[in-house]
Amino acid sequence: MCERWEALGQAGEDVSAVIPGREGHGCPTVFLDRDGTINEEVNYLHRPEDLHLLPGAAEAIRLWNEAGFRVVVVTNQAGVARGYYSEADVEALHQYMNQVLGEKGAHIDGFYYCPHHPEHGIGAYRVQCHCRKPETGMFEAADRDCPVDREHSYMVGDKWLDTQAGARFGLRTVLVGTGYGAGLYEELLEQKAAGSDSAAGSDSAVGADSAVGSDSAVGSVSAEHPMDFYAGNLLAAARWILDRERK
Repeated sequence: MCERWEALGQAGEDVSAVIPGREGHGCPTVFLDRDGTINEEVNYLHRPEDLHLLPGAAEAIRLWNEAGFRVVVVTNQAGVARGYYSEADVEALHQYMNQVLGEKGAHIDGFYYCPHHPEHGIGAYRVQCHCRKPETGMFEAADRDCPVDREHSYMVGDKWLDTQAGARFGLRTVLVGTGYGAGLYEELLEQKAAGSDSAAGSDSAVGADSAVGSDSAVGSVSAEHPMDFYAGNLLAAARWILDRERK
């Protein structure tokens, strides 16, 4: 199996009061990258003592929990493929993450991870799979376990492969400025200013005067750089999503 599921946390609440008239359309879901989005970027993170939540991350997840969104982590874990740590280590870390979040009134409803790598994997882990982002296998697994209302669901991450995967699955996407996000967004703005990014056409909301440190409603830029919103951090992403759903 390409995708891995850990049934952790609590099930999402009934969202009919938050998003009227959506009964039978699946569950509004926020998909999250893990490293650099929820927690500090650590090279091949697998030890609980190295897990440090980013400022505002727990509050963001709590807000989604309270609003009735299902919150799901989708994470590439090539360290398993390379033999740096085991799948049991990944699952133990996720259990610990939910313990830490629980102390702050938040929880992740499910964790999906890809343990493969097409070039550097060892043994059975060396495979061109369908679950490694930007492929959509982990999203499809989540959809099988709890049907996703794609019209009211989102992908949030700090890399283009996160937003590419979300866009391929039919979700709105948010790039966050934590982890690698700020650097990628700055590079995109520089390309736009120089007129060298042919994908960011005249109808794009990415402007040359946009600030890397500020939140920005963007609109889908291109297949390579899909992004509906740039948020400085996960809490800003949560506020944008919740504001959008209230309209």
